[in-house]
Amino acid sequence: MLNQLTITYPQTLPDFLQVSRETFEQEAKLAMVVKLFEMKRLSSGMAAQWVGLDRLTFLLSLHRFGVPMIDLEEELLSDIEHA
Repeated sequence: MLNQLTITYPQTLPDFLQVSRETFEQEAKLAMVVKLFEMKRLSSGMAAQWVGLDRLTFLLSLHRFGVPMIDLEEELLSDIEHA
């Protein structure tokens, strides 16, 4: 069973951003999922599935939101711990 989230936004916002309503809503959903991924609440696989992308396409889209594919600081700390 799926839940639904309703977000209210001005009717003119997609026009102001020069995108269609559908494109705006897809980008808003992707932005929310990217943020959850960045916060480590979702894996990249779960996030990709939620927005209907394959994992690689999702990871390659992260740069649009200023989110790195991997957390280098976390990776380096993990490498140091296991060295």
